[in-house]
Amino acid sequence: MRYPLLLGLGLALGTVACTPSAPPAPPPLTDYTRNSGAPRAPEQLAVTFDHADLGIRVDPVRHWIEGDARLTFGVTAPLKRVVLDLDRNLPIDSVEVDGKALPVSGYRNPDGRLSIDLPRPLGAGAKTTVRVVYHGSPHTAVHAPWDGGFVWATTPDGKPWVATAVEGEGCDLFWPCIDHPQGRPKLVDEHITVPAPLVAVGNGVAMGMDEANGMRTYHWRSHDVSTYGVALNIAPYRELSASYKSRFGNVIPLHYWYVDDEKKAKQLFAEFPAMLDFLESAVGPYPFGTEKMGVAETPFKGMEHQTVNAYGNEYAKNVYGYDDLLQHELAHEWFGNQMTNANWDDMWLHEAFATYMQPAYAESIGGKMSYFASLMQIRSRIANHHPIVSGTPRREEDVYEDERGGPGQDIYNKGALMLHTLRNLIGDEAFYRAARELVYGTDHPVPGNFAPRYGTTKEYIDIVDRVTGKDMQWFFNVYLYQAALPEIVATREGQQLHLAWSVPGKGPFPMPVDVRVGDRIVSLPMTDGRGDVTLPEGASYTVDPDSKLLRRDTGIEAYRDYMEKRKPRPH
Repeated sequence: MRYPLLLGLGLALGTVACTPSAPPAPPPLTDYTRNSGAPRAPEQLAVTFDHADLGIRVDPVRHWIEGDARLTFGVTAPLKRVVLDLDRNLPIDSVEVDGKALPVSGYRNPDGRLSIDLPRPLGAGAKTTVRVVYHGSPHTAVHAPWDGGFVWATTPDGKPWVATAVEGEGCDLFWPCIDHPQGRPKLVDEHITVPAPLVAVGNGVAMGMDEANGMRTYHWRSHDVSTYGVALNIAPYRELSASYKSRFGNVIPLHYWYVDDEKKAKQLFAEFPAMLDFLESAVGPYPFGTEKMGVAETPFKGMEHQTVNAYGNEYAKNVYGYDDLLQHELAHEWFGNQMTNANWDDMWLHEAFATYMQPAYAESIGGKMSYFASLMQIRSRIANHHPIVSGTPRREEDVYEDERGGPGQDIYNKGALMLHTLRNLIGDEAFYRAARELVYGTDHPVPGNFAPRYGTTKEYIDIVDRVTGKDMQWFFNVYLYQAALPEIVATREGQQLHLAWSVPGKGPFPMPVDVRVGDRIVSLPMTDGRGDVTLPEGASYTVDPDSKLLRRDTGIEAYRDYMEKRKPRPH
């Protein structure tokens, strides 16, 4: 999802286009449209979303779109109307149900929840296709991807450069959808019409291009696309392509669409195979090998748009020698697109794993120094203001915004350090097996025997319990459901060192602790949350010498306080 804000924003590669003919700003988004992931209507729970056939004509000069969406649903319970989500600021021209035009009185969209009356009630087992024709100036993102909408920009040589990023606000900013993590369609066809000679890149597999009257229509087809992962990318793109032979025997098409710097584009493209091989070796098969690993250069930082990840990192390399944004968004093909959180309250399943894959990848390149240095950068950003998981359904921005009680960036940073701690506790085999089962629903994934799925926090905890043969609820109760970190309290009486865990919630916390005493390591099981070590005369000691544990650190707290005071204050 949105790349961690604190990792540095970078500069936009293009500037937002502003023309005298641009239409006046539309009314503000409704609260419903602004917040992705509200509970689904009963009518949305009564259907399967079988096919989204989307025709979208984009006018980069007017900042305008014309949409023609044909949406097919399977009916699983008695149904009198179809309910969709669509920004009310996109006026509807017409609505049809199964080829029959409805009168204006047959549909309504007061706040962004579009209700369409069926000509007759449908029973379980039926199918229906709804066609919605609409137009307008879609919501513009001011600071994508941290706010959602269209990005209207220009390339360095002044050509139109348009992209979408709608994670926080949702798919309803530009097409009628079910704006909930569990609203993904089984099949998506995109027909994107743009002025020639622009190129329009979409999700999945290229199905051809038609050109007439100075316009081009690009056709794309994809399967089981995450709702906010449906994306438009429009520019005078140039393309790099190759094939990757997977360790699982299949061949994966690689594509990169870029705007101008061929030398740097080729350098970035050269990173694709190594990143793919690492993630396949650590987790399992690339989930969308029959479609593509695709990346499109965008005028904003980045986003994990399924099979066509947005990339706007200006070809930066981090100190570990790789492009961390490219790697982070690629990891989301496993954690986010293949396995999608069932509710936004489970969003850490996307971000913690994708973030943890960065130090893990750094270690594969540069060894333990790179691994721990990368972890330390992440560790210094943990805020601990609110629990990572609330235990109740949430909208997406309820998770991101601190003032709403959300964990914010802790779903990245604290979640990644928690996974580091878990890996040390249960071992590599159990850790990666649990990750595979979360992602694929099986411990033996091979291309062709899995499909995108939904995951929950409870499911992951249950998987860890089963894989380890232990009840691990105590671990997740502290790290996921409490805001404060556990703390090791050390006291000394003569030659005796007494250690005790102090944990929020005061529940059990039998987390083992290593202590370096002189030149040897003493492992304390801490079964009841306590442990003692006898120190030889004159011996030095270090608690947790191999940095296995995420725990309270007053030094890091002092650093964060210092950095907070250094922030410029508004005048």
